[in-house]
Amino acid sequence: MHLLHDFRRVDRRLTRRAASWTSPWARQVLPAVESAAEKTKLWWGIAVVMAAAGGHAERRAAAAGVAGMLTAQLIGNAGCKQLYERRRPPADMIPHDDVEDRPDSSSFPSGHTAAAVGFTAAVAATSPWWGVAAAVPATMVAVERVHSGAHYPSDVAVGAAIGLASAWLVHWAPRPLLRRLL
Repeated sequence: MHLLHDFRRVDRRLTRRAASWTSPWARQVLPAVESAAEKTKLWWGIAVVMAAAGGHAERRAAAAGVAGMLTAQLIGNAGCKQLYERRRPPADMIPHDDVEDRPDSSSFPSGHTAAAVGFTAAVAATSPWWGVAAAVPATMVAVERVHSGAHYPSDVAVGAAIGLASAWLVHWAPRPLLRRLL
């Protein structure tokens, strides 16, 4: 029980530290990235660009990314958020006005981060260059979720783990299924 208390204390301390980051870059760029990532617009947009600008490999990577993103959202938002209700970080921990714009749903896990990492990791498994390019906004989304006070760092970490697991499922699950069918 003492370990859990220490974990929560560290999680809250990291939240305060991230939310108090007052760099002009953080105050301008992170909200813009979050806005683009809202309702997965950013990831759909990247997938469209990949499919339109690239060849067969890029279209496969875009399809894998979308499948990874949707799988992560299903696991994170439709599954985990329904199983464990966690309140968002309290407003008094967040020293800026963005705290008024938070969702009412459970804080745990971060669905934005799960979708971002699910998309990015699934893309990277097929097209490493596009995976690296998608990792930049995915990382920014994860940082923004804590900076805005929408999530604790542990919510974001679990969201990232869900994203990685989703990408793994998208990459490896079809093979045994195809073997059984063929």
